[in-house]
Amino acid sequence: MSNKSDLIEAIAKSADISKAAAGRALDATIESITKTLKKGELVSLVGFGTFYVGKRAARSGRNPRTGATIKIKAAKSS
Repeated sequence: MSNKSDLIEAIAKSADISKAAAGRALDATIESITKTLKKGELVSLVGFGTFYVGKRAARSGRNPRTGATIKIKAAKSS
Protein backbone atom coordinates (compact mmCIF):
# COMPACT_ATOMS: atom_id res chain seq x y z
CA MET A 1 0.00 0.00 0.00
CA SER A 2 1.24 3.46 -0.86
CA ASN A 3 0.38 6.67 0.91
CA LYS A 4 0.28 10.22 -0.40
CA SER A 5 3.96 10.93 0.26
CA ASP A 6 4.97 7.72 -1.57
CA LEU A 7 2.83 8.78 -4.52
CA ILE A 8 4.33 12.28 -4.55
CA GLU A 9 7.84 10.80 -4.52
CA ALA A 10 6.98 8.49 -7.43
CA ILE A 11 5.45 11.36 -9.45
CA ALA A 12 8.48 13.57 -8.81
CA LYS A 13 10.89 10.85 -9.90
CA SER A 14 8.88 9.81 -12.96
CA ALA A 15 8.24 13.37 -14.19
CA ASP A 16 11.69 14.65 -13.16
CA ILE A 17 10.19 17.46 -11.07
CA SER A 18 10.57 18.52 -7.46
CA LYS A 19 8.57 16.85 -4.71
CA ALA A 20 6.91 20.22 -4.00
CA ALA A 21 5.75 20.51 -7.62
CA ALA A 22 4.58 16.89 -7.62
CA GLY A 23 2.63 17.53 -4.39
CA ARG A 24 0.93 20.57 -5.90
CA ALA A 25 0.07 18.60 -9.05
CA LEU A 26 -1.39 15.72 -7.03
CA ASP A 27 -3.41 18.10 -4.83
CA ALA A 28 -4.76 19.88 -7.92
CA THR A 29 -5.73 16.56 -9.49
CA ILE A 30 -7.54 15.35 -6.39
CA GLU A 31 -9.30 18.71 -5.99
CA SER A 32 -10.48 18.61 -9.61
CA ILE A 33 -11.80 15.05 -9.27
CA THR A 34 -13.57 15.96 -6.01
CA LYS A 35 -15.26 19.03 -7.56
CA THR A 36 -16.46 16.98 -10.52
CA LEU A 37 -17.90 14.28 -8.24
CA LYS A 38 -19.64 16.90 -6.08
CA LYS A 39 -21.40 18.14 -9.22
CA GLY A 40 -22.74 14.62 -9.70
CA GLU A 41 -20.64 13.92 -12.77
CA LEU A 42 -18.63 10.82 -13.65
CA VAL A 43 -14.80 10.84 -13.69
CA SER A 44 -13.25 8.26 -16.02
CA LEU A 45 -9.48 7.84 -16.24
CA VAL A 46 -8.78 5.28 -18.96
CA GLY A 47 -6.46 2.57 -17.70
CA PHE A 48 -6.96 3.61 -14.07
CA GLY A 49 -10.59 3.66 -13.04
CA THR A 50 -14.00 5.29 -13.07
CA PHE A 51 -15.29 7.26 -10.12
CA TYR A 52 -18.86 8.30 -9.34
CA VAL A 53 -21.11 9.06 -6.42
CA GLY A 54 -23.81 6.44 -6.07
CA LYS A 55 -27.08 6.80 -4.22
CA ARG A 56 -28.51 4.29 -1.79
CA ALA A 57 -32.22 4.44 -1.06
CA ALA A 58 -33.59 4.46 2.47
CA ARG A 59 -34.25 0.96 3.74
CA SER A 60 -34.97 -1.15 6.78
CA GLY A 61 -32.23 -3.03 8.57
CA ARG A 62 -31.58 -4.89 11.80
CA ASN A 63 -29.50 -3.88 14.78
CA PRO A 64 -26.97 -6.74 15.01
CA ARG A 65 -26.87 -6.59 18.82
CA THR A 66 -30.57 -6.54 19.56
CA GLY A 67 -32.15 -7.80 16.36
CA ALA A 68 -34.51 -4.81 16.42
CA THR A 69 -35.68 -3.37 13.09
CA ILE A 70 -34.18 0.06 12.33
CA LYS A 71 -34.60 2.60 9.54
CA ILE A 72 -31.47 3.35 7.52
CA LYS A 73 -31.51 6.79 5.87
CA ALA A 74 -30.80 7.36 2.17
CA ALA A 75 -27.11 8.06 1.57
CA LYS A 76 -24.53 8.85 -1.09
CA SER A 77 -21.49 6.65 -1.53
CA SER A 78 -18.40 6.89 -3.67
